[in-house]
Amino acid sequence: MDTFEEFRRFRAQQQTRRVFLGRASQGIGALALASLIRPSLLGAAAAGSDRWPGAVRPLHFPQRAKRVIWLTMAGGPSHLETFDPKPKLAAMHGQPMPESFTKGKQIAQLQGQKLQCFGPQFKFKRFAKSPAEICEVFPLIGSVLDDICLVRSMTTEAINHDPAHMFMNTGSQIAGRPSMGAWTVYGLGSEASDLPGFVVLTSLGRGGQNQPIAARQWASGFLPSRFQGVALRGKGDPVMYLGSPRGTTRERQRDVVDAVNSLNARHDAVVDDPEIATRIAQYEMAFRMQASVPELMDVSKESAATLELYGCKSGDGSFASNCLLARRLAERGVRFIQMYHKDWDHHGGVKQGVEFKAQEVDRACMALITDLRQRGMLDDTLVVWAGEFGRTPMSQGGDGRDHHNAGFTVWMAGGGIRGGMVYGATDELGYAAVENPVDVHDLHATMQRLLGIEHTRLSVKFQGLDARLTGISGNVIKEILA
Repeated sequence: MDTFEEFRRFRAQQQTRRVFLGRASQGIGALALASLIRPSLLGAAAAGSDRWPGAVRPLHFPQRAKRVIWLTMAGGPSHLETFDPKPKLAAMHGQPMPESFTKGKQIAQLQGQKLQCFGPQFKFKRFAKSPAEICEVFPLIGSVLDDICLVRSMTTEAINHDPAHMFMNTGSQIAGRPSMGAWTVYGLGSEASDLPGFVVLTSLGRGGQNQPIAARQWASGFLPSRFQGVALRGKGDPVMYLGSPRGTTRERQRDVVDAVNSLNARHDAVVDDPEIATRIAQYEMAFRMQASVPELMDVSKESAATLELYGCKSGDGSFASNCLLARRLAERGVRFIQMYHKDWDHHGGVKQGVEFKAQEVDRACMALITDLRQRGMLDDTLVVWAGEFGRTPMSQGGDGRDHHNAGFTVWMAGGGIRGGMVYGATDELGYAAVENPVDVHDLHATMQRLLGIEHTRLSVKFQGLDARLTGISGNVIKEILA
């Protein structure tokens, strides 16, 4: 035997011995502590369950929301044509934008150009008991406004699409941070045994602006990859290569999965790499999804009344169809469901653009809230409607609006949120949040509080720092909690 081979075997033996001793000492202590805190954990371990139980145990607060459905309006919806009426801006339509609002401020593509006021393109109306007025092209959302809290003082740090999406999703404009869905599943685990804990759905509207949505928006960052979002397609095969190859039985595939997992487990015993444990868990998840996903996507057992409520057809890939799938995912224990509906980037033709968008999302948003309420799920499901930023009160190209981060509207419903209220306000022209400004970290902190998590206590050591979703800031918006 040559010297190199002797050295390789020696290193392997030494590594195995170190791993064994390290694991033994840590594992025995952890097992003893776990048995004292929660004896049922031993039963779960004995059963060989690969389900992640969650890092936050026990919960820091009573849990108001068990799950989140986050409706992302990708492209930046105009608050001035949706949920924030500005009669003063309407009166100043076509006049120069007062310099006192914009001097020295960050503007995306209008920097250095002549700025003119551009009034709201639709009328605003009251639709429910709530005194709030919203745009007339959203009457069905208006019909459930008593369940909704409008946050009209939202702000963000980013003013271009990708960094703004990154900031809204991860609390940082720097790529590589865990998304809010990944943090949620890491903190709480998932109640779904045969579906991922974090699922992403995308849809494209009539305007056809198919701006790319990068997968890093739902990535797990420095958390193990088992917590990243899994994208399901609403049209065609929901997951690529989900079906078994022709001539392969489920029993034979089970044998293959078992064999691969056994090899991975042996390798993990040597190198002690958490990503190998993730790989084993994901092989198991993929195998179970082969049975669960087709059943999930088959809405034939939904009542005619439910399909009429959403106004969709099965498998059409629409936002409405994805809303129905979101409810079905929520029923099956998925912890975080994020939907992206594209084509809100109205640099021109904002009136027609918002009209198209209203036709696509108005009924579906109402249906989702109504359906959840009818099934007794709205009380413990947090629904959030948000873009990555808003639009300017100044015109762009005569009939459009530029990106805007100083003030815009998001809304929330269910899951411990006070419905029928408005929180915060922008100034009389809709330029900046002036009453109870809310930033992205505040929104994340509030979301985590409703999930039973104290946002300052859910952290992971990364590059020498205790990293968390809310960075070094974030305040819970207590006024909007029921």
